[in-house]
Amino acid sequence: MNGRVEAILQKGNGPAAVQAGAPATDGASMVVFSGDLDRALASFIIAQGAAAMGKDVTMFFTFWGLNVIRKPDAPEVKKQGLEKMFGMMMPSHAGELPLSNMNFGGVGQKMMKKVMSDKNVPSLDEMIKSAQEAGVKMVACTMSMDVMGIKEEELIDGIDLGGVAAYLGAAEGGNLNLFI
Repeated sequence: MNGRVEAILQKGNGPAAVQAGAPATDGASMVVFSGDLDRALASFIIAQGAAAMGKDVTMFFTFWGLNVIRKPDAPEVKKQGLEKMFGMMMPSHAGELPLSNMNFGGVGQKMMKKVMSDKNVPSLDEMIKSAQEAGVKMVACTMSMDVMGIKEEELIDGIDLGGVAAYLGAAEGGNLNLFI
C-alpha cells in the first residue's frame, strides 16, 4: 500500500460507502487540557511509552493543562486584574496539582505521592524531565496563555510556544491523537 493506510467502511453486504486513504506516519500527539495530577501523570506515561516505541511525540498544553508545565521557582511576573486573580486561584506548578477524584483538600494528592514514592514510581517532575530527554516536544498554547494570564517566563525550560496550528500540524502528521 506504499506507506498509506486505507480504510473501507461497508454496511451489510452492500457496496463500500466510504473509502479514504491517508499517509501513514509514526507520530503521536496529545492535547493536555487537564490540570489534575492523575491525568497529567497518565499523559506523561503515554508520551514516554510512545517515544520509547520510536514515535515522534508532541504534547500540546492548553487551558488548565498549562499548570503542568509551570516552573516551581518562576520569577515574579507583574499581572493586572483578572490575570492576577487567575494566578492566585491556580496551582503555581506541577507539584501543586490536585487529584481529579478523592483530592479531599489536598490529602488525596499527598497520599498519591506517598504511594508513588513507596512503589518507586517517578514523580510528575521526574516524568517531565524524562519525557524531555526522550525528545517529547512540549508546546504551550499561546492563546490559552493569554486567556489564563500565564507568561512565558513562568514555564519550565524547553517548552515551545504555538497556536492551534502547531497542534493540528502534529496531529495531522501522526497516527495517534489523544485528548487528556
